[in-house]
Amino acid sequence: MKKLSLPVWTIVAPLVAWAAYGGSLLVAASFMQFLLAACLIGAVLAAVHHAEVVAHWVGEPFGTLLLALAITIIEVALIVSIMVSGGPETTALARDTVFAAVMIILTGIVGLCLLIGGIKYREQTFSLPGVNAGLMTLTAIVVLTLLLPNYTTSKAGPYYTPLQLTFVAIVSLVLYGAFVLIQTVRHRDYFLPAEPRQDEDMHAAPPTRLTAITSLALLLLSLGVVVILAKSLSAGIEDMVVAAGAPKSLVGIIIAAVVLLPEGLAACRAASLNRLQTSLNLALGSALASIGLTIPAVALLSMFTGLPVTLGIDMKSTLLLLLALFTTMLSLANGRTNVLQGVVLLLIFAVYLFTTVAP
Repeated sequence: MKKLSLPVWTIVAPLVAWAAYGGSLLVAASFMQFLLAACLIGAVLAAVHHAEVVAHWVGEPFGTLLLALAITIIEVALIVSIMVSGGPETTALARDTVFAAVMIILTGIVGLCLLIGGIKYREQTFSLPGVNAGLMTLTAIVVLTLLLPNYTTSKAGPYYTPLQLTFVAIVSLVLYGAFVLIQTVRHRDYFLPAEPRQDEDMHAAPPTRLTAITSLALLLLSLGVVVILAKSLSAGIEDMVVAAGAPKSLVGIIIAAVVLLPEGLAACRAASLNRLQTSLNLALGSALASIGLTIPAVALLSMFTGLPVTLGIDMKSTLLLLLALFTTMLSLANGRTNVLQGVVLLLIFAVYLFTTVAP
C-alpha cells in the first residue's frame, strides 16, 4: 500500500480554516476575526508546502507555473466577485489590485529574494534568457493596461472605450499565452537553473503519485480558503484603514499581499536554498499571470454588465512603476545578483508603501 508522506498539520490546516469560515457565518463574535486571521496564516503555510511538493513532482518550470496560475485564477475570482457585489464604487479595484501585485512582486518579493541570497551566498546566478523573456512580456502588458489608458483620445482617461478594452484584453491574453508557450514548450531550458546544483535537495526522491495528487488537491483547497478568508477580513481591514485616515487603495495592497503570500514565501525559501531561478520563475510568472489574466476577465465582466473599468494609474504611481521595472531590469541584467540589488528594490518597495499611506 502506498504511503501518503505529508505532515499532518498541512492536511489539517486548510480543513480547520474552512471549518472556521463556516463557523464565522453562524457566529458573529469579535474573537472570530482573530481566529480567521490565525487560520489564514496556517492555510498560507500549508499552501507553500503543498506547492513545493507538486513542483518537485512535475519539475521546473511547470511547478512554478502551476502555483502562479492557481493563485491568479483565485485572485481573479475574488476581484470579479467583489466588483459584482460592490457596483460602481469598485470600478478601480482591478487596477489597484493588479498594480499592487506587480509592485509587491517586482520590488518586494524579488528584492527580498535577492537580499536573502546575497547575504547567504554573496552571489547567485540564473538563466538570463528566461528572465529577459519574462521582463519583456511584463513590460509590454503593464504599459498597455496601466499606462496607455491615460493617453488615448477616444475617451478621456483613465478609461478605455469598450472596443479598446476588448482589443487590449485580447492582446494581454496573447502575450501571456506566448510566454507560457516559450516557458513550457519551445524554450523550456531558458527557465531551468543556469548551473547544475550538487546538493541533497536535487537528489531527493520525488513524491509518490498519491502524495502529489493529494498535495495538488490540498493546494487548491488552501488557496481557496486563503482568498475566502481575505475577502471575509477585508471589511474589517477597510474599516481600520479608513479610521486611520489612509487612502482606500491601501486595502488593495493588503489584500494583494495576503493573496501573494504563499508565492512570496515559496520564492524566498527557494532563494535561501540557492535556487534563485525558481524564485524568479515564481515572481515573474505570478506578475504576468496576475495582469495577463485579470484584465481580460474584468473586460469580459464589463462587456456583460456594462460596469465601467478604471485602468490608468496616476502620475505618482506611473513613476514608481517605471522605476520598479527599470531597476529590476538593471538588477537582472547580467545573470548574477548580489545583496545591493536586493536592498535597492526593497527600498523602492518601502517608498511605494510610504507614498500610498502619505501621498
